Amino acid sequence: MVGEEGAFVLGWDEVLTEEELSMTLKVLCMSEEEFKEYKEQDGWEDDSEEEENSTLSNEALSRLKTPCKKLLYDSVLLTLESYGSDLKAEQDLLNNKEAYEKLSRREQQALHVRYGQKRILHQLLELVH
Repeated sequence: MVGEEGAFVLGWDEVLTEEELSMTLKVLCMSEEEFKEYKEQDGWEDDSEEEENSTLSNEALSRLKTPCKKLLYDSVLLTLESYGSDLKAEQDLLNNKEAYEKLSRREQQALHVRYGQKRILHQLLELVH
C-alpha cells in the first residue's frame, strides 16, 4: 500500500502520497469484521475512483475520524523519536552562527533538511491532535 520505501510524503499544505495514506488509514482503522467484508467485496478496486478524487489537504487531515487521527499522531511521534535530536536543538544550531559555520556544507544542508522535516511533522501533530 505504501510503495517500496514504506513511507508517506508530506508537504506543507497537503499529503503528496494521499492515495497511499488514505488507503492505509482506511484499512488500519477498520475492525477485523470490516476488513474481512471489505476484502470479500473486492473493495480495493471499488474505491479507486473515490480515492483519486479525494485530497488530503491539511484541512482534511484535521477532520479525520478520531481513530485515524490517533494513528497518525502516534506514528508522527515515533518518527520524531527516530531522529537524534529534537526540533529545538536544530533551531538552536541554526540560530547559533558560530556553531553553524563550523559545520561542513554537507552538514549544514542536512541540518536544513532535518529541520524542515521536523517542522512538517510538528505541523501534522497540531493538525491531528
